[in-house]
Amino acid sequence: MNFEEKVLSGRIPEHIAVIMDGNRRWAKQKNLPTRLGHREGALRVTDLVKYCGDIGVKYLSLYAFSTENWKREKQEIEYLMNLLVEFVVKELNNLHKNDVKITMMGNMEDLPDKTKREVERSIELTKNNKTLHLNIALSYGARSEIIRAVKNIIKDSENNRIKIDDIDEESFKRYLFTYDMPDPDLLIRTSGEIRLSNFLLYQVAYTEFYFTDVLWPDFNKNELLKAIDSYQQRKRRYGN
Repeated sequence: MNFEEKVLSGRIPEHIAVIMDGNRRWAKQKNLPTRLGHREGALRVTDLVKYCGDIGVKYLSLYAFSTENWKREKQEIEYLMNLLVEFVVKELNNLHKNDVKITMMGNMEDLPDKTKREVERSIELTKNNKTLHLNIALSYGARSEIIRAVKNIIKDSENNRIKIDDIDEESFKRYLFTYDMPDPDLLIRTSGEIRLSNFLLYQVAYTEFYFTDVLWPDFNKNELLKAIDSYQQRKRRYGN
């Protein structure tokens, strides 16, 4: 039994979340323009989505663009938004054919009109698919997500749609972007950084973390298998 067969015979995480980090460093190391690092990183997204669907992962959450990323140079932001549009146009039919459901979490109103239109088109086309739920974080920050949830709870309380005494961990989850999916079993962060960077702070309370020095454009199938293998070695106690 080879390494892949060994891993795939074990427990596969139902929900994997990924902080895709290191595109710019990858390009710098190779004396390439930053945009080529982002483009290579986009190719890894395509590979990851396909392989996760093949091995039975049900939910895949990708941190694509944070609220803090808006502070980057205008030219880089424009390139990233155009790259997202290109990705949707090129891959949407294949994703739909492979029964991938696409959702987005974050403030969609922040996105350029063209990007927003393609995002909405992908969500509408794939809304009834079931094999893999691909959840992409765009203009997303966990703190703003939690504040948004609190504001909506207050509004519902004022309109008698929820009672304060009925608010608990499960009811609070219904106000998050991830209301219709389980919490991540495994969170992967590439590039050697060991922090969450404002990603899914509420949802990862009992998630298993895997940090790797591999830069995102170099994160291939074998690296994913290493992460899943590490996950399989852990005994999840959920505080018990």
